[in-house]
Amino acid sequence: MAAATTSPTPPNSLKRIVAASLIGTTIEWYDFFLYGSAAALVFNELFFPESDPLVGTLLSFLTYAIGFAARPLGALVFGHYGDRLGRKKLLVLSLLLMGGATFAIGLLPTHASIGTAAPVLLTVLRLVQGFALGGEWGGAVLLVSEHGDAGRRGFWASWPQTGAPAGQLLATGVLAALTALLSDSAFLAWGWRIPFLLSGVLVVVGLWIRLSVDESPVFKAALAQAEARKTASAVAEKMPLVAVLRYHWRDVLIAMGARMAENISYYVITAFILVYATTAAELSKQTALNAVLIASAVHFAVIPAWGALSDRLGRRPVYLIGAVGVGLWMFPFFMLIDTRSFGNLLLAVTVGLVFHGAMYAPQAAFFSEMFATRMRYSGASIGAQFSSVAAGAPAPLIATALLHRYGGSTPIALYVIAAALITVVAIGCAKETRNRDLGDIGAGAGEEDEGPAVRTAGARTV
Repeated sequence: MAAATTSPTPPNSLKRIVAASLIGTTIEWYDFFLYGSAAALVFNELFFPESDPLVGTLLSFLTYAIGFAARPLGALVFGHYGDRLGRKKLLVLSLLLMGGATFAIGLLPTHASIGTAAPVLLTVLRLVQGFALGGEWGGAVLLVSEHGDAGRRGFWASWPQTGAPAGQLLATGVLAALTALLSDSAFLAWGWRIPFLLSGVLVVVGLWIRLSVDESPVFKAALAQAEARKTASAVAEKMPLVAVLRYHWRDVLIAMGARMAENISYYVITAFILVYATTAAELSKQTALNAVLIASAVHFAVIPAWGALSDRLGRRPVYLIGAVGVGLWMFPFFMLIDTRSFGNLLLAVTVGLVFHGAMYAPQAAFFSEMFATRMRYSGASIGAQFSSVAAGAPAPLIATALLHRYGGSTPIALYVIAAALITVVAIGCAKETRNRDLGDIGAGAGEEDEGPAVRTAGARTV
């Protein structure tokens, strides 16, 4: 079958698409990370007040982890319809769901008002957040990847990835400002609600921008080709998940393994650190928040640089730099925090996030290049989000439990190092995908004569 070809997206249009994806992912990650920060700082007192402080934090992080459990379901649903209806429609829906749930959290009554119903409602809204984010990531990175040229795909696709540190920066910045301006009692009484209610304004801005961009030309070409064919082989395209598991199961496993170190290290460095720094190291909440705030700004800046480097060296070498680096950094990371110096705390978090960026930056292009167009949303989302259940979801919970059980950082460091080893093995089993043509195979799987082609990742090396 002939390749599905598309014309390059004009630079100005590409920049607008990058901006739309970046702003949208920033808002969604702001909503998601805001919950994580609040779980570490105030939710233990507001929604689980009958437990001792550390157990309350564990319960708070448990609701935080539940959001991750919904992400695979979001990946399945959004991936399915994103591969059938397009990337843009599903991205608009994910933004509405995430923003609505976050705004509702800001209106929730606490345990003091309605008892055990409060944490139940909090958990339900957290599930909606996780479901929305499970579909957000794949659509955002694919929209940019499928518009950009192969030679600079790593750079352009890394920009939606900066939405994570940008969202972390925004969430932490708002919380840091409020904790600096308000007394502890005022912040606990009503100040914590302000960042969640602010999400409503951000969603309106994000929707306005996302509705202004065009659908992916690669997807439109593949859809037109499938419509023109209308043969029995097109039936498989109605179930992209089946095609992914049939032709791309190995790529899904590689993506899941690649996410282990990236996901676990990130939530240990940015979420659990708020617990460790304020309990084991006896630093103030404000000090810990300021360190994460500054380090997130550095993280934001280095991600495009790592993405550009992956265009020159390849996705695998850059990813390996990050996985090995974050594993080697874990013991120095906790040793620096234990000095109780703000400068050392800042250095620990910043270096950790720089190594994380080496994994996170090429990830968008890397995962996009593994799958054929008509199953790419499903494949990339499933590989990314199913791993989050075993990686990012329990990471703060496991780290807090290890701290509670052993009273030190060594088991936590070994936990992250084990994740880094899994990622190194996964990347070692992967093939280099740099410069693959995402439009080369647009029909998807299902045709026996195309099976081998699809199994090579649905793309041709340019």
